[in-house]
Amino acid sequence: MSLTDAFDEIYNYTHMWNWGPDWDVLKEVYENFPNSYSVLTPFAFTYLEELIRSTTSEYGRELMDVNGILKKNRRVGVRLIDLAIEENKLNKPEFVEILPEIKTYFLRSKPTDVGDNRNSVAHGYMHPRFWDKESFEKLIFDIARLSKYAGF
Repeated sequence: MSLTDAFDEIYNYTHMWNWGPDWDVLKEVYENFPNSYSVLTPFAFTYLEELIRSTTSEYGRELMDVNGILKKNRRVGVRLIDLAIEENKLNKPEFVEILPEIKTYFLRSKPTDVGDNRNSVAHGYMHPRFWDKESFEKLIFDIARLSKYAGF
């Protein structure tokens, strides 16, 4: 799959109202400014997490605890992937097979991370100048692999 094909795959399965216009812009920016990956990486990680969330019971509704009180914290990162695995193991086994590999994006950051870890990107553990093009493109390819399973 080429990078253009990966962008198209993501766009074909995304939520058109919420994410479609942004993916159009991301693709256009990246094609015209290949060094823009450091600006685009946080968006891609945000989308990855939303994509995974869209396959779970936490997507698109307010969550209540057993007493009917609004939960303030939704699952994120590894806990969200664990929920997606649990809730999809019967009806989407191919999707579940990919998720353990995707989980590596959400593990705690290490000094050797180069932008290929959501925590180093989202929490500012690593300056964007240390992120690299290969990590960004791998993230795009991984999002494309998961896209057909989206629950948007």
